[in-house]
This record gives sequence, C-alpha cells and structure tokens, in this order.
Amino acid sequence: MLRARALPITHPPLAMTKLLFAGTIFSSAFLLFLVQPIISKFILPWFGGSAAVWATCMMFFQLVLLAGYAYSDFITRRLKPRHQALLHIALLLTSLAVLPILPDASWQPQGGEDPTLFILALLMASIGLPYFLLSTTGPLIQAWVARSGVDAHVYRYFSLSNLASLIALISYPFLIEPLAALRAQGDGWSWVFLVFVILCSASAIYFMRHASAPQPSHRDVRAADGHPPTRREMLLWIGLAGVASWLLVAITNHITQNVAAIPFLWLLPLTLYLLTFVLCFESDRWYRRNWFVLPTTLLLLTCALGLVVSSLGFAIKVAVPLYSIGLFAFCMFAHGELAQRRPAPRHLTRFYLMVSIGGALGGFMVGMVAPRVLDAYYELGIGFVLLALLGVAVFWPRRGWAIGAGLAALMCTVLLVQQVRDDRDGAHVMLRSFYGTVKTVDIRDDDPRENMRQLYHGSIKHGEQFLDPARRSEPTAYYGRSAGVGLAIAQAQERSDNRVGLIGLGVGTLALYGRPGDVYRFYEINPQVIQLADTDFSFLRDSAAKVETVLGDARLSMEREAPQQYDVLAVDAFSGDSVPVHLITREAMAVYLRHMRPDGIVAFHVTNRFLNLPPVLQKIAQEQGLHTLLIRDEAEVVGDALRKTDWVLVSRDAKALQHPRFAKSAKPITPIQGLRVWSDDFNNLFDVLK
Repeated sequence: MLRARALPITHPPLAMTKLLFAGTIFSSAFLLFLVQPIISKFILPWFGGSAAVWATCMMFFQLVLLAGYAYSDFITRRLKPRHQALLHIALLLTSLAVLPILPDASWQPQGGEDPTLFILALLMASIGLPYFLLSTTGPLIQAWVARSGVDAHVYRYFSLSNLASLIALISYPFLIEPLAALRAQGDGWSWVFLVFVILCSASAIYFMRHASAPQPSHRDVRAADGHPPTRREMLLWIGLAGVASWLLVAITNHITQNVAAIPFLWLLPLTLYLLTFVLCFESDRWYRRNWFVLPTTLLLLTCALGLVVSSLGFAIKVAVPLYSIGLFAFCMFAHGELAQRRPAPRHLTRFYLMVSIGGALGGFMVGMVAPRVLDAYYELGIGFVLLALLGVAVFWPRRGWAIGAGLAALMCTVLLVQQVRDDRDGAHVMLRSFYGTVKTVDIRDDDPRENMRQLYHGSIKHGEQFLDPARRSEPTAYYGRSAGVGLAIAQAQERSDNRVGLIGLGVGTLALYGRPGDVYRFYEINPQVIQLADTDFSFLRDSAAKVETVLGDARLSMEREAPQQYDVLAVDAFSGDSVPVHLITREAMAVYLRHMRPDGIVAFHVTNRFLNLPPVLQKIAQEQGLHTLLIRDEAEVVGDALRKTDWVLVSRDAKALQHPRFAKSAKPITPIQGLRVWSDDFNNLFDVLK
C-alpha cells in the first residue's frame, strides 16, 4: 500500500521576498512625503498663502505618524500574526474609499475659523486614514521581516524608508510640480497608493504564512540578552527625536520668515533632516561621537549668538548656510545617538513609537504651543538650550563632557535672555498668531521730523509712517505718488467718488489718497495687522474716504461678494513672506475683473528680490485679451521715505494705460521662454526665480 507523502511548503525565493518588503516600505515612505507638498499646496490658497500652513501640515503628519507607530507597536505585541495581517488588510481596503485625496470646495474656510484647528480637521477628513496606514508601514514591515526570518539587518529598512522620503521631497519641485497639474498630482498619488495597498497586502499575507518567533540579530542587538529597554532609555529616545524635530521646525521658521522669504527654502532643512536619518541608520560608520561633539558644540554656540547678532544670524549670505550646516550637525548628533541606542529587533516597534512620540512632541510644541505662548520666535533659542541639556544627559557617564554640555546650555540661556531683551527694547508693540509675528518699531533720528514707525512681519517691512504730525499724511515705502499704484489712483481721481479695493492692508498707507465720497475697501487675512493699522498708525482714521476692512483671504472674500465696481484694485501681496500664488492665476484674474469697472485698473505690486512676476501677469493678460503696463519707479526723493518699486497695471481698456502720466516710468516686460499660463491647477515658482 502506497503512502501519500505530504507536499513540502514552498517558499518564495528569498531575494523576491526581500524585494517585496523593500518595495512596500519604499512606496509607503515615498507616498508619505509626496502627499505633504501636494495637499499643502492645494489648501495653501485657502489660508492666504501663509507659511504657517506648511508648519501646521507638518505637525499633523507628525501626530498621525505617532498614531501609526502606536498602532504598529500595539498589534505586533498583542495580536497573533494572522490577526495582524487580516486587520491591516481590512484597513488598507477601507482606505481606498476616501480616494482621491484632494478635498472639495466645501472645505474652504469662511474667515472666522481658527486656522490651525480647521486645517487639522480638513486633513483628517481628506488624507487621515491613508496617511495613517502609510505611517504604520515602516515599523510594521520591519517587525514582520524580523518575525519571518527574511533579513537580519532590519534597521536598514528604516534607512531605506528615509531615502525614499528624501527622493520624494526632492523630486516634487524639480520633476513632478513642473510636469503635472495639481489635480493630476492628486490623482497620480491615489493610483500609486493603490499599488502600495497591493504590495502591503501581499506582505501581510506572506507574514501570516511564514511568521515565527523573533530571533535577535547579532548586529542589531545592543545587549547579548536583548533585555527590554529601560525607562531611561525610552526617555532618551523621546528626547533625542523630539529635539531634532523641534530644531527642524524652528530653524525652518527662522530662515524662511526672519532671514529670507525665498520660496522652497523650507525644502533645505527637511532634506538635511532626512539625510541624517538615512546616514545614521544605514550604518554605524557615519556617526562617530568623538568627531561630532566639538564641531557641533561650536556650531550650537555660533547659531545661538546669531540670534542676537544680526550680521551673523539674519544676513542671508551668512545665516542660511550657518543654520543649515548647524541643523545637519544637530540632527546627526541626535539621530546618531538614537541609532547607537537601537534595541533588539523584537523591541523595534517600541523604539519607533518612542521616536515618533518625540518627533510629534517637538513639532507640536513649535507648531501649536509656541505661537500661543511666545510673542516672537524664541523657540529656536529654547531649542538650542534643550539640545545642550540633552547633551548633559547623553554624556552623563563622561563627567567632563557632561560639564561642557552644561556650560553650553548656560551660554545658550544667556543669549536667549539677551534676544528677548533686544526684541522688547526695540519694539513698540509685538504680537504673534498663526500668520507669524508682527511688530511695530520706532526709528529715531537726530532730526525729529525723520522719526518713523514701521510695521514688520517677520523680516519683511509692511509699511511705515512719519511720527511727526505734520508729515503723517506723506506717502512712504512702496506707495509714492510716482509709483504705479499712485499713478493709477491719480488717473481714477479724474472722476469723483472712486471705489478702490486693496488686497493686503499693511499699515493702510494707500488710504491717504482717499477723498470725500471715495470708498477704500481693504482685504486682510491677519486680524492682528488690522489691529495694529488701527491703533499704531493713523492712515486709516485720517483718511477722507470711507474705509472698510474685510477679514479673511482676499480671493475667497471677493468670490462671495457682489461686484464692487472698483476703479482701481491694488493687489499688494507679493513683496515678501510666502507668495500667495492663488492671487496671481487666471482664475484670480477673472475674480478681479468681475469687480472692476470697464476701464478700471488692477495694479499688482511685484517688487520682489527673488521672483520675476511681470511675465506671469503678461501671459495671463494675453490669454484673456487684457492690456498690461510695467511701471518702474526709481523713487528719486531726498531721504529714505520711498522705495524703488515695480507695479504691473492690467486693464480691459487699452486707453486706460495710455495716459501721458504713465509714459515716463513705463518699461517693457521681458517674457520668459516656455512660461505657461498660471492657473489654480498649475503654477511653478521655479520658472520665475531670478
């Protein structure tokens, strides 16, 4: 009698299995960091183009990442392999129901909401579940790799995930954004997410069939017995990850708002941050404590000093490289120490959970808490103190090094106190909100007639006024009578009862042109700017015109309003800070034209050190059959009250731009070869970088 022999269980080739797990991790990390610029750019116009949108989105992603890591830690410790796989596959399939990811117009704010909370709710509803599942992938797949015996070197998968994140981050502005419209980006991301769901489901099925008891690796186990991490170790993991995340957001805020409002400068710190993760977890050879301690300490003290020495910490040619190199060194220290303290693979989900708690805590403190408790950007100085104190904890067994770190913390504290004193001594009023820090500063001169009060938002001056009562009604800064907007208003004043719209309040300088019977209607998204324009400057209350202010994003407000029949509409939002691109697209132009008289003039203030915006307006105007004129005012005035300016005037009526008063300052607009018409769905600031 022949006996039936059991068929042996066949295993896929090991190389193919490794490729499956690696592909799952790579695709998840790539999608994690690709969705951030896509969704952030999509909702950016709804909140006035504020740089705080990026910081709020980053905080959301860190919090969801924490939830994903907590989920991974829980199910790998509490559920059997079969139940882990089935639960995860069910969630993956459920997440497909929310695709595509871009939110619809019903989520547009009405103007009175708390922007931070509103953005968090919007992101949770649109991208919450897919992002949550992507965030679980790194630690979960690594745990499955360890349990399946596929690869002993599981922490290299963490390095691979950060490499994928880095590739996504760099490829977006250079490859994806220039080639695809925003809706197409969202649809493309959704299709790639579907591929990820298939890969992750296949990984889950493999794990369910081949899971075994975890076997520690001789390379990755810190201790021979692989004991569970102690409370002190877990606190160090949280601290190291938290300080790195804190400094990432704080340095990004500093160089993009206090040093230079250059588009894409936010990309550099995040790239350096991810690069340190890649290096530190790829191999132990990249971080050597003895090599990094002294240079990192010197950079720490130099960066802290830069917060009180303007030529060091606020001059673009010095500050950007200084704080970028500093961030790299600080993150190499924090992530290098993290990598050296990684536990046995069977504890890796707990390790990643602590790392994510630290990352979320750092981002939350800078993104949510600091704007509500600090009246200026002091979180960077606080971050330097925390980094030095963390050095004390890390170096504690080596007392000499710990004492050195303690002295560095003391010096950073002294410099932080000096920064606070300097800010308060020079400022008349200082306020902070979601949209950043605004302050008024009084500039004193030997001649009292030259004394001025200035309004700053970050590093950008948003207007000024003479303090001398006899000179309070003189135009200043970019709003002289010979500037493009001054000439446009002068032409409109050839008839009575003008209606003038103004996007961007500043200190309200243009209100001085108002006459009895005129209406000047200002659109401003930051309530604190309205507050300061009313209390610290007198342009609004001294104006002979009727002055109206509308709180909220200008374009959203104008879309909801009845036609205003403006003689002049001044769009003054492109000289600094984050450029609100949604105010300079074909759709925006259509909104403006709906509110204009047939011969009205839309005046765009395009004075900008970094962007060449006149060709953008010329392309939009050509497409819509409009007429344009670039007015370059050299501001030949004694003293510093007026600035050189560029204004582009746009009108339906060619005759409106042919008045002799424009001839002296009119300049040709040099087109940019290959420039496409900007729309809400497609625009690319790289095309217009100077």
